[in-house]
Amino acid sequence: MLIVWTKALIKTMRPRQWTKNLVIFAALVFDRQLGLDHLDATLRTIAGFIIFCLLSGLVYIINDISDLEADRIHPDKRNRPIASGKLPVKVAIIASIGMFLVIIPISFWLSIGFGVVALSYLLLNLAYSRFIKHVPLLDVFTIALGFVLRVAAGVALIQVSRFSPWLYVVTTLGALYLGFGKRRAELALLAGDANSHRRVLEGYTIPLLDQFITIVSATTIIAYSLYTFSAPNLPDNHAMMLTIPFVIYGIFRYLLLIQVKHSGGAPEDVLLEDRPLQVTIVLWGIAILFIFYVF
Repeated sequence: MLIVWTKALIKTMRPRQWTKNLVIFAALVFDRQLGLDHLDATLRTIAGFIIFCLLSGLVYIINDISDLEADRIHPDKRNRPIASGKLPVKVAIIASIGMFLVIIPISFWLSIGFGVVALSYLLLNLAYSRFIKHVPLLDVFTIALGFVLRVAAGVALIQVSRFSPWLYVVTTLGALYLGFGKRRAELALLAGDANSHRRVLEGYTIPLLDQFITIVSATTIIAYSLYTFSAPNLPDNHAMMLTIPFVIYGIFRYLLLIQVKHSGGAPEDVLLEDRPLQVTIVLWGIAILFIFYVF
């Protein structure tokens, strides 16, 4: 039984969603501290990534406990371990308390600043699970803030000297883009029964979300473009501008997946399954590393 509960607990922690925590590496990479020359910073960031994976897993456990009744009538979420009964609620509660007592002290041990950000992330998500997720617009803005806190966590772990504030802007806009895309996909999937599954969908319509997505996607491209030639830590030859096409294609590809292929309800699944998007992200990453560490 213990093995069954352990497997169910890991599934509840949503390992596929942990890709979001890669944002923590932004400070390390964009401050040009990735590699053996900055081994301490690299190892601390890796440790921070692991902590945030566990922390986000803790958030998902708490969220599933909070959403138990709603998940049981959802066409997909009813198969989650807690909603289906494979993971008893009492076991989930005990596990979440134990994880909290381990994660938070280690976070403060790594760095006081990192500990503060980690605790803030947890409290923000508890507030989200409790009531913010039912408030249109605030729900998506809270999701975006979660990504910004991940970036801030990466900054708190190392001594940054060239990290541009523009990246906070781009992160916020990119997260809003994914958030509104997720809401659109949910609305399209659940159709007329959407409100009974997620109350916040009452405040959205597909045409409204399409307008939000258009505004945010355009603003993201503009903000990233401004970053590539105005941030003070970039090469003087403006080579960073060569990465703009990858960002534009990635945004357009995700928009195609949302509107044509009706994906996007789970952005992490799109990232792990759509090959063109994967190739784009890999090429963008290679270009970033080449410009920062070879040029």
